[in-house]
Amino acid sequence: MAVLIQVLPVVVAVAIVIRLLLSGRRPKNLPPGPPTLPIIGNLHLMPKRDAHLQFEKWAREYGPVYSLILGTKTLIVLSSDKAVKDLLDKKSNMYSHRQEMYIGQTLCSGNLRILMMGYDARWRMCRKLVHSLLNISAAKSYVPYQMLENKQMLYEMITQPERCMYNIRRYTNSLTTTMVFGWRSTTYDDPKMMQLFEGFSEFAELNQTGLAALVDFFPWMRWLPDFLLPVRAKAKELHRREKALYLGHWLRAKEETKAGTIMRCFSEDLVAIQKTEGFSDDQASYITGTLLEAGSDTTSSTLYAFVQAMLLYPEVQKKAQAIIDEVVGPNRMPTMEDERDLQYIRAIVKESLRWMPTTIMGAVPHAVTQDDWYNGYLIPKDAGVVNNVWAINMDPARHPDPRRFDPDRYKDDLQSLADAAANPDASKRDQFTFGAGRRICPGIHVAERSLFLGVSRMLWAFDITPVLDAQGKPILPDPDRLTQGFVCQPEEFQVKITPRSEARRQMVIEEWLAAEKEWLDPVTKQWRVCPLGPAKKRKE
Repeated sequence: MAVLIQVLPVVVAVAIVIRLLLSGRRPKNLPPGPPTLPIIGNLHLMPKRDAHLQFEKWAREYGPVYSLILGTKTLIVLSSDKAVKDLLDKKSNMYSHRQEMYIGQTLCSGNLRILMMGYDARWRMCRKLVHSLLNISAAKSYVPYQMLENKQMLYEMITQPERCMYNIRRYTNSLTTTMVFGWRSTTYDDPKMMQLFEGFSEFAELNQTGLAALVDFFPWMRWLPDFLLPVRAKAKELHRREKALYLGHWLRAKEETKAGTIMRCFSEDLVAIQKTEGFSDDQASYITGTLLEAGSDTTSSTLYAFVQAMLLYPEVQKKAQAIIDEVVGPNRMPTMEDERDLQYIRAIVKESLRWMPTTIMGAVPHAVTQDDWYNGYLIPKDAGVVNNVWAINMDPARHPDPRRFDPDRYKDDLQSLADAAANPDASKRDQFTFGAGRRICPGIHVAERSLFLGVSRMLWAFDITPVLDAQGKPILPDPDRLTQGFVCQPEEFQVKITPRSEARRQMVIEEWLAAEKEWLDPVTKQWRVCPLGPAKKRKE
């Protein structure tokens, strides 16, 4: 017995060493991938920025389905339309889970963020509620909100053209706050709006790189003391600020709903559903906060990419303006009723989503709930599964000369964005920016309308041209310089936005002033009259 007691620690130590040495290796039956090192696997190869370029390079080298070993985690990367269709769409019951994300979900989000929830009953309930706000029939009803916010954006392009990106962000954020909470973001300088964009950017960067990622790849690190794991304190502080913002929005909407003063919006219905479903105010705040994040950031990033494309491809702008002038004419602005006659504008929207995909790496990886086999390779249970959006959108077999902005790729594609995503023929899907399977972005219908109105009306009203340097040469942005994080966009660039004529300038001003007078309170600039009708009567 004494000998056994002496030998046992040695045996345990040897077992731990063997386990560590085996960790980081790629099992033979997994899809191919770059060579690994013991313990860390491929962690040493992960880029600190512009990861999408390396993931695309690996796809060309190792094929449309490859694997990365990241410490104790396995990541399967899908880089073809067929692989995404076969797995994330057709097997969505198995491929809709999430890996555990200690920093992102547990610490940064208090296990409340829908984006990172596992595929369980709570996620399905939240998803069902979100679908009720964003399905196609609901999306059509919000067009009056979109029209007013669009008119203010155009007006601000005249009064403050140097703030192009901020005008666009206010447009998408204000639309989202109206749809979700019933109130408008009247100016970009609203501190709560700025906190939203800055906070989500901090959240994305915190969870994508550095020590935060290592804690997920090596779960034992979460037991380190705080002074060795400073990211823990940063994550908790970010959650404290974010939760305060989201909870404040939700409780305000809840009180206005009870008082009968709220505008028609998602929170109005969520108050009633909360009584039957029994979820907490904290959870309600993150259901609505998730919608606020998604609706504010992704659409604005795509519109900003569109503006950059017009600088770099002026021939596309001229062609689009000629078509708009022929169909719509100079005496009114485009509306949603013009969409079917403006296929080239629809194509510009699709090409903007393909050319500069905001969810460049598919946002957060899916996870598989059981072992699966694909093309002779094992996809093991709990592996993360990446929808490699950039590589698919830039696949020259799908889109020849993929870094060229060419809306004519879609001249015969009459599908809506949602119909294209659901097309059983993977090669007929337009782009992959909205994700796939049961995790596809539920805001796709609203986004398509916001993008069409934004693109068509900016082209109707304005010329988008480069700023000139001291020598009179155009200052053109680099389309490959992107912000980092889950949601990216072009780095901020200079642009000159000028009305195409004095008559169009006057029409933009007059339409905004008329809408402002008809719908908004003259002091607060909040909705005075709801174009969707009065709030529903609630019984306590």
